[in-house]
Amino acid sequence: MRTHYCGQVTETLIGEKVTVCGWVNRRRDHGGIIFVDLRDREGIVQIVFDPDLSNIFETAERIRNEYVLHVEGLVRVRPEGTVNPDLPTGQVEILAQSLVVLNEAVTPPFQLDDEDVHEETRLRYRYIDLRRPYMQQRIRTKAAATRVLRSFLDAHDFLDIETPILTRATPEGARDYLVPSRTQAGSFFALPQSPQLFKQLLMASGFDRYYQVVRCFRDEDLRADRQPEFTQLDIETSFMNEVEIMSLMEDMVCDLFKRILDVTLEKPFPRMSYADAMHRYGSDKPDLRIPLELVDLTELMKQVEFKVFSGPANDAAGRVAMLRVPGGAMLTRKEIDEYTDFVGQYGAKGLAYIKCTDVSDIQSSGLQSPILKFFPEDITREIVRRSGAASGDLLFFGADKKPIVNAALGALRVKLGHDLALVEQAWRPLWVVEFPMFEWDADTKRWSALHHPFTAPACKTPSELSDDPGTILSRAYDMVLNGTEVGGGSVRVHKQDMQAAIFKVLQIDTQQAQEKFGFLLQALGHGTPPHGGIAFGLDRLVMLMTASQSIRDVIPFPKTQNATCMLTDAPSPPDAQQLKELHIRVRTVSD
Repeated sequence: MRTHYCGQVTETLIGEKVTVCGWVNRRRDHGGIIFVDLRDREGIVQIVFDPDLSNIFETAERIRNEYVLHVEGLVRVRPEGTVNPDLPTGQVEILAQSLVVLNEAVTPPFQLDDEDVHEETRLRYRYIDLRRPYMQQRIRTKAAATRVLRSFLDAHDFLDIETPILTRATPEGARDYLVPSRTQAGSFFALPQSPQLFKQLLMASGFDRYYQVVRCFRDEDLRADRQPEFTQLDIETSFMNEVEIMSLMEDMVCDLFKRILDVTLEKPFPRMSYADAMHRYGSDKPDLRIPLELVDLTELMKQVEFKVFSGPANDAAGRVAMLRVPGGAMLTRKEIDEYTDFVGQYGAKGLAYIKCTDVSDIQSSGLQSPILKFFPEDITREIVRRSGAASGDLLFFGADKKPIVNAALGALRVKLGHDLALVEQAWRPLWVVEFPMFEWDADTKRWSALHHPFTAPACKTPSELSDDPGTILSRAYDMVLNGTEVGGGSVRVHKQDMQAAIFKVLQIDTQQAQEKFGFLLQALGHGTPPHGGIAFGLDRLVMLMTASQSIRDVIPFPKTQNATCMLTDAPSPPDAQQLKELHIRVRTVSD
């Protein structure tokens, strides 16, 4: 039906007859001559309808925005003064010689150039929202990124292998989406949170190098970088240690950024331990573009009389930390109160501060704060010294349990970085390594796996793991980019006895282990090689590459914050016959 896309009609085609198809982006009537900007996925071209061609001019008079047209015409140079330098097609126009309206359109619910459209409306009419050039570009970038990643892995002898979507529930840290079985009454499949166990079985099968661009499903609370279903680049390889895997993945990501964005990332990516990241940034995914760091004051505050600080300082599970804000003394009390409310979202009970108006005069009015009266002068001087504060700076303090202080000051660090325009315009990749193998759950009084229970510990024997699980580090690694975790992986357990020891620490008894993971344990006893891998959140990666605010902007048909589809009104109730076939009865709350 066409010879060219609209965006391909340039000055190289002057004098040629072309056929284009697309949507009416805009229609203008100038003194009897009608101009139409015709749009398709490749761009926009201007169509001119001359009133002397009355057979098509009458049709052109009734077309409106978003009509679908088929146009034949002659490519010619635009008249002097009408060139549009912002468009690749801006030097030319098509003089229409034939026009067919392929489909009419009702008035759209919003104009495509309207930037202030409520997201609910955008998602309800997603097929219109996706017509916007910037949305088209995001989806095209995702397709191009996927193509580049596949090309890299294919060139490095990885095999693209599919794994099952209907499988059994395994602990991956979130709730499973369950699918009832019609043929096995009372039994359910689970949609995979990741292909973790199957890719390990592929290593046991001798395929050596595997990858898959795969859909994954997690029934969890949603945020800007989460969706109930998402796309993951899943990778696994045998006979490689973590250093080799990380090096290869750096090469892959560098190749991606160079080919898609023409950006050169420096190798090797810096490495930072989990402990160091939490200590300095309060986060295991620090944004290194922000030049603010936490300063620990726990030891210093053990002897002060101010119990708000000395209490956490003398608690083995507590922490006192400080965050210096350059130029922050200019913040008003109202702004400080707003930051206090902000850290309250992370469990902080308050936000103490000191304004440093003149650091050379700490004995009188050089420092301003309600908490100064609780500190001896030597403590105050040491606080200023450790912070590196200059006149005009502001010091924020956190004192509570370590997780609360880290979460609150870590989030405050990022918010201040953006609010005060302190964020470096750069790409700052990072590997976070040396994660704890387990974390203690005070509510359930048991250990849980920080990543997943198939991650290999850094110790050599099962007895080392069992004797003191709280001190054991894992062989896990996360790739962080500008404060967002884009990939996480590890070397895996490949021996039965070590996997059994991990299950024992997690209080998964032998019977439970056999019921849930018997097939894996059996495979580990049949000569499974050392192996490891990583999974990249493709949506998150493309979100960063396209400077989008949410992964919903790089997913064609995403779900809302409460996991519903505005376009199709899913999920929806099944009919009675379906429920009967699936051996299910829906109970209401009153039941």
